[in-house]
Amino acid sequence: MKRPFALSVVVPVYNGASSVGELVVALRALDIAGGLEIVLVNDGSPDNSFEVCRELAARPGAPITLVDLSRNYGEHNAVMAGLAHARGDYTITMDDDLQNPPEEVRRLFEYTRDNGHDVVYTHYATKQHAAWRNIGSRFTNWCADRLIEKPHGLYLSSFRCISAFLRERLVSYDGPYPYVDGLIFQITENVGRLQVLHLPRIEGRSNYTLRRLVRLWLSMFLNFSVLPLRAASISGMVLSGVGLLGFIAVLIEALVKNDLPTGWASVMSAVVLLAGVQLMILGVMGEYLGRMFLTANRKPQYMVRRIYVREGGALVAHEPAAGSAAAGRPYAGSDREHVSPVDARSPSALPAVAPPRRDTPDRAAE
Repeated sequence: MKRPFALSVVVPVYNGASSVGELVVALRALDIAGGLEIVLVNDGSPDNSFEVCRELAARPGAPITLVDLSRNYGEHNAVMAGLAHARGDYTITMDDDLQNPPEEVRRLFEYTRDNGHDVVYTHYATKQHAAWRNIGSRFTNWCADRLIEKPHGLYLSSFRCISAFLRERLVSYDGPYPYVDGLIFQITENVGRLQVLHLPRIEGRSNYTLRRLVRLWLSMFLNFSVLPLRAASISGMVLSGVGLLGFIAVLIEALVKNDLPTGWASVMSAVVLLAGVQLMILGVMGEYLGRMFLTANRKPQYMVRRIYVREGGALVAHEPAAGSAAAGRPYAGSDREHVSPVDARSPSALPAVAPPRRDTPDRAAE
C-alpha cells in the first residue's frame, strides 16, 4: 500500500506553548526521503498551546495535522488519537519538551526502516529527569518486565518508532484506558532498541505528577495483566494456610493446658490482619469490575473537537461527525470500516473557508 508520507511524527501537546514551536521548526528542517508530516494533538492544554499549534499549522512547510481533543484525556490517550490520524509508513511518537533532540528523529526512523522492526524503543546513556521521575521510570520498567510480555531489560520510552502495520492495529483498540506499550507487546515481538541523546529540560517542569504516574501504573497492572488477581488469590491461600496452622496450634494447646487464658490481643491482631487483606483483595476486584463497567458503558478513550489542516494556502477546520471514526474512540462503525480520518477527506470535501463545518455522516464514513 502506497502511503503519502514516509514518516509521521506524533506529538501530544500539554502545557507545551513555550517549546512546541521550536520543536516543529526543527522537525520541518529535517530532510526525510519520502516526505514528513507532523501530527500535533492538543490534549486539553490549560495554557495557550492550542493557539500556538494552530498558528504553526497555518504556516507553509511540512504538513501539520492539528487534532484538538475535547478535554484532557492523558498522554497515552492523546498518542492513540495522533496515531489514528497519522498516514506515514512509519510513525515516531515524542514529547513536546525538547528533551529528545529532533535531530535524532531521522536516525531513529532510518534505523527502524533499515532493520525491518515493527517498533524501536530508544534508551539513554544518561537520563536528564528529576530523581523521583527516574525512580518512577525504573519501577515502571521493573513492573512491566513482570506484567506484560516485554523483552527483559528493554527500556520503555515515549520516544519510539512504529511501523504502519503496527500502528493500524493499535488504533483498532477502543478501550478507555489505553497503555500503548502494553498494546504493542500484545501484537508484536519484532522489537529493536537504539541509544539516543537525552537533554535537560529547557524550561518548566514535567507534566507527569505522582498522580499521573499512579494512573499509568494502574492501566498497566489492571488492563494488561491478571497478575494482581493471581496475587490476591495466592495471598488468600497463604493466609488460609496460616490460619489453619494457627487453629491446629490453638487446638493442641487447649488439649494440653486446662487453664488456657483468653488471648484478646492475638485474636484482635488476627482479625485486623485478615480484614485488611480481605478489603485489599476486594479493592483489586472492584477496580477490575469498575473498569469493565466503564468499558461496557463506552467511556470515551478520546473525543475530537476539530481537526485543522492547511489546504490551498489556508488553514481550515474539520469537525468530524458524531459517531464517526474521526470523532474519537469508541465510534459507531466496526473496526473493518476504519480508515484514517484524514485520508477519508478529499480536497473537495473540505470547507473552502476557515470556520468549521460539520461533516455529514455519509462523508465521514467514506
